[in-house]
Amino acid sequence: SRPSHGHRHIGGNRPAKAFFFCSVLVSEFGELFSIPSLMDNFLLRGVLCVLVVCMLSSSARGRSDVLELRDADFDYLAPEQETLLVKFYAPWCGHCKKLAPEFESAATRLKGTVTLAKVDCTSNTETCKQYGVTGYPTLKIFRNGQESSSYDGPRSADGIVNYMKKQAGPDSVPLQSEHDLENFINNFDASVVGFFSGTDSSQLAEFLKGASLMRESFRLAHTTDLQLGNKYGVTYESVLLFRPPRLSSTFEDSVVHHTGSMSVTGLRRFIRDNIFGLCPHLTKENKDSFKKRDLLTAYYDLDYLRNAKGSNYWRNRVLKVASKFSSQGLLYSVANRIDFMEELEDEFGLGPSDGAELPVVTIRTRTGNKYTMREEFTRDGKSLESFLEDYFAGRLKRYVKSEPVPAKNNGPVKVVVADTFEEIVNDQEKDVLIEFYAPWCGHCKKLEPKFTELGEQLYSDPNIVIAKMDATANDVPQGYDVQGFPAIYFAAAGRKNEPKRYEGAREVKDFISFLKREVSKPLVLNGVKEEL
Repeated sequence: SRPSHGHRHIGGNRPAKAFFFCSVLVSEFGELFSIPSLMDNFLLRGVLCVLVVCMLSSSARGRSDVLELRDADFDYLAPEQETLLVKFYAPWCGHCKKLAPEFESAATRLKGTVTLAKVDCTSNTETCKQYGVTGYPTLKIFRNGQESSSYDGPRSADGIVNYMKKQAGPDSVPLQSEHDLENFINNFDASVVGFFSGTDSSQLAEFLKGASLMRESFRLAHTTDLQLGNKYGVTYESVLLFRPPRLSSTFEDSVVHHTGSMSVTGLRRFIRDNIFGLCPHLTKENKDSFKKRDLLTAYYDLDYLRNAKGSNYWRNRVLKVASKFSSQGLLYSVANRIDFMEELEDEFGLGPSDGAELPVVTIRTRTGNKYTMREEFTRDGKSLESFLEDYFAGRLKRYVKSEPVPAKNNGPVKVVVADTFEEIVNDQEKDVLIEFYAPWCGHCKKLEPKFTELGEQLYSDPNIVIAKMDATANDVPQGYDVQGFPAIYFAAAGRKNEPKRYEGAREVKDFISFLKREVSKPLVLNGVKEEL
């Protein structure tokens, strides 16, 4: 509520408040210490004012826009929020520490729209247990105190803000006028709008059911005035997808009409198949949406906020070429090179000088294969067209990130790099136990002496290889799911396309017990052949 007249809000006129405190303090101190001199009084006022301002600024810095919830108050404070994003965390968790400033920034920007809160699970175990929290950080969305869904959006401040804005308000925004419609579709993201004949429409009921399930991923709205859609060719109950105005081009329709079933499944399929168009704008926030697609991306100085025309100059050239290959299953995109500089360098070996002011082009398939266009991007699109012809014909050489092949590799644990993975791990004649590690990983460092001892005990066995690979410096081949470290896999002789993840304890005796069960030939331990 607004402060009444005559009472300063705590965050109000800070200089005036500081002056007031200074005056009071000087008056009290003057009487206490009987300070007679006007000059002394003036100096004292100055010193105290500095102290007060420091105290006030420190207080301001200490305030947080993230609501802290505890076991004692979660159940009655959470229901006060229409939409609430809760971070369940542990103070010692590295990922939690990394997320904290992004979460705080998002909370400040979302203030008044969506509330962000946090629960320390080390001291509020009852609440965390109640909501099934087993790892940190865990983010969950609550509506009026009830758990709605897990948060699976981006972890950056921008990503959290954009994602949670879609969670605020109704599942589908009701549109009453043409002005409402134009405001809704004139957005940075694509919009889905249903046009219906009345509030009692069965098609509207189905649309709203779908909206409640898809609101976290898409922007949805509806109207019960069919005439609002006349401008877009609506003559009967319909659902239209409006692509973002900034991505308008002559190579594809800006508005797509849904012609299939109005069921939830039909709506979901329609949106999924059309939401991105032929060449979407790839961002850090939406990149996970493309993981299951074969994706070509052109990276350049793209900025739709400051230079939409310049951003579309290169996108239109990508679109022109892409339209010739649109039926071959490859999705095309454009992205701001600066946003993905680290990924380009780490995953594709492309530095800041590659391409200079021209776009650099990469392809990443859903199976993890990577390709880069080494030829300079020409303004007529011919180089891109030639690159795509070679890609579809299977003539391109995959880009593989690999450390140099070791000059010597005779230790008890073989060092594997991406360029030697096929030779060592996929040797059909040998069983291989391989550890994927990260140099900074504490668990990996703890495992190292035990893995070395295992290699020493099996060193004389000609049929088995104990190996390791730095998964941060080498591409991990398809079939090996390495999300954390260490990740240990067994690749059996003759069955290299079926690697088996090791889930057991990490003592030498445990590894040996596992290998005795899995190897194709009896183990030779310390020079002595074991019997099967």
